[in-house]
Amino acid sequence: MKWLMTLIVGALLGAGILFVLLSDRSTSPAPEVVATAPPASNPAGVPAAQIEGQLPPAPVVEPNLLDADLPLRPELAEGAAPMAPATVPGKLLVPVRGVKSDQLTDTFYQPRGEQRQHEALDIMAPTGTPVLAAADGKVVKLFQSKPGGLTVYQFDPNEQYAYYYAHLDRYADNIKEGMDVKRGDVVGYVGVTGNSDPNAPHLHFAVVALTPEKQWWKGTPLNPFPLMSDQ
Repeated sequence: MKWLMTLIVGALLGAGILFVLLSDRSTSPAPEVVATAPPASNPAGVPAAQIEGQLPPAPVVEPNLLDADLPLRPELAEGAAPMAPATVPGKLLVPVRGVKSDQLTDTFYQPRGEQRQHEALDIMAPTGTPVLAAADGKVVKLFQSKPGGLTVYQFDPNEQYAYYYAHLDRYADNIKEGMDVKRGDVVGYVGVTGNSDPNAPHLHFAVVALTPEKQWWKGTPLNPFPLMSDQ
């Protein structure tokens, strides 16, 4: 009998201790969870302008120009009138070998359809006649389109103007994009490529005032006729 009483007392004592332990755990405060923000991509103390300067420039996306009648005119704000550039290039060499300025006809204002003008100078010459750089500058684009055929785009040294040579039969053998050319250098040969009468080979020559973006396909056309010179 004595051993039974001892067993009962021990069981009660153990249950009391267990109750006390469970009570303390339930009343203990939950551990505090501290949220930490991910490390900032901008290191402390580095100016935003300095970080922006480290980013690569945005790529220049060229529109689909294969069917476009180039150059594209700059977009104007609604109701704004086109603005002519304050200056025009100096005298330009007649860009077809053997053709003199007094043989030229001003074709700039000739109508092309109902809503536009030619805005270029057509210089008639036999197929294969050398086409010459009208001034010093840099070849920025060799391009082939449906309207212009084989074409050359040249910037002047100050990148204010582009000179556009179209309907070429072929390019000069050594010509490439990025190369510098001098006034009178051969850049190509007269042809009838693109939207051109196969029975009337000629050079389509245009002068364009560039926009601030310096995009070879965009600008305001200028009349080349009064700028032509024999030297």
